[in-house]
Amino acid sequence: MPHRHLPRRTRSVGAAVAATAALLVAGLSGSASAGPTASAAQALRTDAAPPALLEAMERDLGLDRQQAERRLANEADAGTTAGRLRAALGSDFAGAWVSGAESGTLTVATTDADDVPAIEAQGAKATVVRHSLTALDAAKSRLDRAAQRNDTTDAPVWYVDVRTNTVVVQAVRPSAARALLSAAGIDRSLTRIEKSADRPRALYDLRGGEAYYINNSGRCSIGFPVTKGTQQGYATAGHCGRTGDSTSGHNRVAQGTFQGSVFPGRDMAWVATNSQWTATPHVKGQGGQNVQVTGSTQAPVGASVCRSGSTTGWHCGTIQVLNTSVTYPEGTISGVTRTTVCAEPGDSGGSYISGSQAQGVTSGGSGNCSSGGTTFFQPINPLLQNYGLTLKTTGGGEEPPEEEPGGTWSAGTVYQPGDTVTYGGATYRCLQGHQAQTGWEPSNVPALWQRV
Repeated sequence: MPHRHLPRRTRSVGAAVAATAALLVAGLSGSASAGPTASAAQALRTDAAPPALLEAMERDLGLDRQQAERRLANEADAGTTAGRLRAALGSDFAGAWVSGAESGTLTVATTDADDVPAIEAQGAKATVVRHSLTALDAAKSRLDRAAQRNDTTDAPVWYVDVRTNTVVVQAVRPSAARALLSAAGIDRSLTRIEKSADRPRALYDLRGGEAYYINNSGRCSIGFPVTKGTQQGYATAGHCGRTGDSTSGHNRVAQGTFQGSVFPGRDMAWVATNSQWTATPHVKGQGGQNVQVTGSTQAPVGASVCRSGSTTGWHCGTIQVLNTSVTYPEGTISGVTRTTVCAEPGDSGGSYISGSQAQGVTSGGSGNCSSGGTTFFQPINPLLQNYGLTLKTTGGGEEPPEEEPGGTWSAGTVYQPGDTVTYGGATYRCLQGHQAQTGWEPSNVPALWQRV
């Protein structure tokens, strides 16, 4: 979206200057590549991306190896910079996204032109828009509530699009979108209707195959290995099975039982496995290679993301929009992420990963891996939080402190941007959504935490 000046809300220029000063004190003056790049890339282990993942990025995103590696590092940096700017801009913040073959450009939107110097001081591109992210999210929530009372079969997808500063309703019939917007009572200046023939569906398969089987019949794909205390298991999609359903592995050996499942509404579930199965911090990559999982930091809009599924294997694309709602024949789910990655039946429940950071589990979509398509994934952090699970990872790469400094921060807790904790006598603000782990203490990881 081009930079433009719009009528501003009343706010003193001093507030914008203060925001810039706060960022300078935090050590983020000058180019965005100066301070946070090394720490963000190191903390999020972009160097842990295996050859199979990089090869899939090269194939699906049209990159060479060096571009793929630089893209992952740039995306880690962008997430940290965007998080700091979100905290500094407060209610003015209107979203952020990366663009370019190597994700070399970070754009941050604000509703106040006085914020532009603070944004540009971090090496980001600024754009001034009419609506804050808070306003867009609130409008989207009204659509979610209206969808509970109205048929959305012909208007199956709606989401917040920060790049166009609107709430988009994707519809087979535009009249259905207008009816939904009317029922929600949303100011039409906030919205945009996009006509599309897509009718997303959940991607389960009753024709047999590999990965894991539900009640010796349907097939889905394992998402991410997890633990709950001493119990081991894995996260997957809710539409794959209901609580109490039994599972068997790709080898048809008895495996476990669904402990919890939500679908529709959300699309999340987890399976507790028996003692024959061991959770590992890996995702199965191209040719059976292990892809290392080091954490669950949420990637920004525009970032690269790769998917592993038992039907179509490895495929990559980009994150299009967060906070999407989509109507399947079985009902509406909310809070999913839309991507350009293809998928097919049987891939459901499988892993989405950016670099070495877990993103979510395959929910559904449209199209296929021959002609291309759109997919939606259930973000992993809300799933972990809902069931009290801990993602199996290789760790943050740091040794735990010899003495616990004390505070409210706790490993295993899922934190969202803006959450505050205390640690070692100091207060910190979360910059990027993630599940905390030993080695990612606030004082150790400025890519995820800002001291306030």
